[in-house]
Amino acid sequence: MDLGIAGKRALVCASSKGLGLGCAEALAEAGVHLVMNARGQEALLAEADRLRTTYGVEVTAVAADITTEEGRAKVLEAAGTIDILVNNAGGPPPGMWTDWERDDFIAALDANMLTPIALIKALVPGMMERGWGRVVNITSVSVKSPIAVLGLSNSARAGLTGYVAGTARQVAPHGVIINNLLPGLHATDRMITLDSAVAEQEGITIEEARAQRVSNIPAGRYGTRQEFGATCAFMCSQFAGFMVGQNVLLDGGQVNTTL
Repeated sequence: MDLGIAGKRALVCASSKGLGLGCAEALAEAGVHLVMNARGQEALLAEADRLRTTYGVEVTAVAADITTEEGRAKVLEAAGTIDILVNNAGGPPPGMWTDWERDDFIAALDANMLTPIALIKALVPGMMERGWGRVVNITSVSVKSPIAVLGLSNSARAGLTGYVAGTARQVAPHGVIINNLLPGLHATDRMITLDSAVAEQEGITIEEARAQRVSNIPAGRYGTRQEFGATCAFMCSQFAGFMVGQNVLLDGGQVNTTL
């Protein structure tokens, strides 16, 4: 399927690995020129070179912490004109509600709510002037089904979701489409870390820990970065112009809800 976005230019945050890389690769395959960002320069440059060589698109790599003002300024200066924005950043650490103080919530809000909002404010006005744009915010399944130990993430991502709900409807008349993509459990480095932690805590093997977690997913497996990226690319495509302010679950059916 021709997504109709060849020649567009996308900024994909946290895209040196995992779900961000899946999104960057799917967009590159659709002919989109990329600005890739991550904190780790070595992995970022390697993946940028691979996508550039494989798909023949322009790829600019910017190593910076997108959750800081300095990092965002560096990325935006290098990015130039952007048609597609994919907001993505690692989530706050897990814990108990008794553990978190004001500074913990401020850090979570900075990374997972205020950073994507800052990038939206920086880039969407230009999209509106040109009459076309796409924004996909990678949030979490916890927006639909809160995860107790991820209270910081629940709070920050729910705040972003509320902001997007209103903003998406304000900018849609100008051809700019904003939606959220909510991942469940996917086969990324983070899942390896989490599976390892469960295995160590319960005294079982990583394979047994993974089987435990997969047993709660009707699809019977973890998702892949490739199918996540393909979903993101569709949400950035010419066909998504009537999808406004939606929260799209990609979790293998783990969240059991009608709406």
